[in-house]
This record gives sequence, C-alpha cells and structure tokens, in this order.
Amino acid sequence: MPMAGLSITAMQEGKKDLTLVFLGATIVLAGLFLVNKYFEWGHKFDVGLYPQSPDMLAKPVGEVLYFGLYYVMTGLHGLHVIIGMGLIGWVMRQVAVGSVNQGSFVRLESAALYWHLVDIIWIFLFPLFYLLH
Repeated sequence: MPMAGLSITAMQEGKKDLTLVFLGATIVLAGLFLVNKYFEWGHKFDVGLYPQSPDMLAKPVGEVLYFGLYYVMTGLHGLHVIIGMGLIGWVMRQVAVGSVNQGSFVRLESAALYWHLVDIIWIFLFPLFYLLH
C-alpha cells in the first residue's frame, strides 16, 4: 500500500488534507487486510487446522511444520500491521494538530518507513505461504 509514501509527498507539497486522506486510506486498507486474515484463520480453525488439534497432529510432520510456521509468521505480521495502524493513527493526530507539517515531517517519514517494512515482509510471506503451498 503506497498510500503512506504518497502522504509524504502530499505533506512536502503542503497538502495537509490530502496527507490525512492517504494516511486514513492506509489505516482502512490495513483494517481490511486484518479482516481478511480473521476470516482466513477462522476457516482454518473451523476445519481443524490449528496448532495441537487432533486433525493437525494426524498430518505428516512437514504439514505440521508448515502450519506452525504459517500461524507464527502471519500472526506476527498481523501484530506488526496493528502496531503500524496505531503508529499511523498517532502521526495522523500529529498532522491534524500541526506538529507534523511541511517543514517538519520526520515522524511521518519514520511511520511510512515502518509501514513499508511491513509491506516488504508481506511480499515475502505471500508467495511462501499462498503460492508455494
């Protein structure tokens, strides 16, 4: 989601409202991502594919390992998305009150860098767990 990066450009151009729109869109899209993960995990739990379940333990060792890594890595990613949403929300507040502005936007850049790190990690997790399985 390049919205966080676009918010920096908008801030550099002095477009406070557009900055807030891009940051808000980032939070909304992150929320939709988490809702998708909720339903995905919920389905796996419904069919018995969760750690230490009888169905899981009956599977070959490789599948048990796969699902163990799947839950740990996607769960940690989800946690970092939640942290990023909070960080972006905090920066939105800073933009709204004017302490992050056209002349001082290091906090905005830092939040966007964190968000892009979370994005890059997903670029590796997605093919690992969804395309190769």
